Amino acid sequence: MSQAVIRTGGKQYRVAANDIIKVERLAGEPGEQIVFGDVLAVTGNGAAEIGAPLVSGASVAARVVAQDRADKVMIFKKRRRHTYRRKKGHRQYQTVLRIEEILTGGAKPANPAMIEVKKAEPAPQAEPKAKAPAKPKPKAKPAAKRRAKAPAAKAKPAAKGGKGKADTKGGAKKGEKKGDKKGGKR
Repeated sequence: MSQAVIRTGGKQYRVAANDIIKVERLAGEPGEQIVFGDVLAVTGNGAAEIGAPLVSGASVAARVVAQDRADKVMIFKKRRRHTYRRKKGHRQYQTVLRIEEILTGGAKPANPAMIEVKKAEPAPQAEPKAKAPAKPKPKAKPAAKRRAKAPAAKAKPAAKGGKGKADTKGGAKKGEKKGDKKGGKR
């Protein structure tokens, strides 16, 4: 029984013929065949061939069973004593594959209608919508006239004893905390 290690979607999978695996989403409709060219190792018939980094001439043929989504993963954020809670769910897109055969020596798969996967490529995303043309900006209004400021009134002199009402009611003086018996800096 031959086995191979393939790389797709940034992960490595050990596969054998007729295995069913779930990988990151790949382009392809159910029933289409996909050929993986990123084969890292192949074993079979008592011999093992390890690539540096890839095994030359080796490939793995698989058939798309379904385009699926993984189980929901819950994301919960919380900050204590701040009434901050956020709950969000996420389901990752997956492609379910059935491994058909492991090919070595540059052999081609039996079914010629296939999709070649040389590098792990995610499914194509929808293109962003084109922006609508910008509306013309309205003409600027003339600037308003500025008024001249009135001369500032002189400040009243502070009451005896320093800095105003705070000192007369027993507030802390400069360099001391409230409750200190002696003045001065620490």
